[in-house]
Amino acid sequence: MSQKYTNKRKRKATEKQKMNIKMLPLILGILLMIAGVVGILSSSDEQADWSVSDEGILSYSQIEDIEYTLNNVTTIHDNVTLKSVTFKSRDTKIEGLIRIPVSNTSVPGVVVLPGAGVSKEKQVAVPELLSEMGYASVTIDQRNLGGIDMQSDMELFMAGSEPVEYMMVYDALAAANVLAEQTEVDDENIAMLGLSNGGRFAIIATAIDPLIKGVVAISTSGYDADTIVVNESTNLEAYQFYRSIDPDTYIGEIAPRKVVMLHSQNDSIIPYDLALLTFSKANEPKAIYSVNGSTHGYSPAMADNLQKELENILQ
Repeated sequence: MSQKYTNKRKRKATEKQKMNIKMLPLILGILLMIAGVVGILSSSDEQADWSVSDEGILSYSQIEDIEYTLNNVTTIHDNVTLKSVTFKSRDTKIEGLIRIPVSNTSVPGVVVLPGAGVSKEKQVAVPELLSEMGYASVTIDQRNLGGIDMQSDMELFMAGSEPVEYMMVYDALAAANVLAEQTEVDDENIAMLGLSNGGRFAIIATAIDPLIKGVVAISTSGYDADTIVVNESTNLEAYQFYRSIDPDTYIGEIAPRKVVMLHSQNDSIIPYDLALLTFSKANEPKAIYSVNGSTHGYSPAMADNLQKELENILQ
């Protein structure tokens, strides 16, 4: 069934933060030089409702009313309703899976953003665990399955067009509104949870939407853009773009909402030290937990701390 709602939460993306990049210093340095060749074509854009401050802070004036379709609705394990959902976000249709535990009262919700290359069907462990904990969730297929192309996005930005990574942030905010619209869900009690690259978008989305209650970032880090040396040869507009896609820019502005990070000590993809660097930029309240092993992404050893912290975030 197709439904359209009037966005009763009226989520507005605020422009209040700061920024950082280190993880890809060589690549970013090369791209900054490329940007100088590409040049600045236009500062006006096709979508007048998004903007980036001089400090590199992305904001949306508002999240549009969203039309969504619930496809297959089934009950699993006799106590969880599973809904397949499709909603339009910016220029495309986003597919998602909504899980809602059976309850006599409305339940809090969590937007789940998988890591790069991971579909909503493969990202099962975390949503199922959330259901067991009594939380509703929506897990989405991110654009390009969470993969990014910084050079292409930089060129779009400098041409005055909306980069794909910005749209991915918008998709997360739109997904929060779709989840909040479900009658079984407490629309004032929604959190973000992202894994790996999805954690980066979860941090940015939480920072620019004050209605999100908090964020859980698993196996992720920022880019530490502050380490880029800015001098007379730096293309400042390209630098502005890099700051705008770095979660380190935004994480300090999430307070007084809580930031929670979970990471394997020997993560095979993103070193724990990089997670610590990003965590250091967050303001209280915040918490970080490490677990033994080299798993990239969710590990069952994270379950107890995840439950404890979600209870703090979604009170």
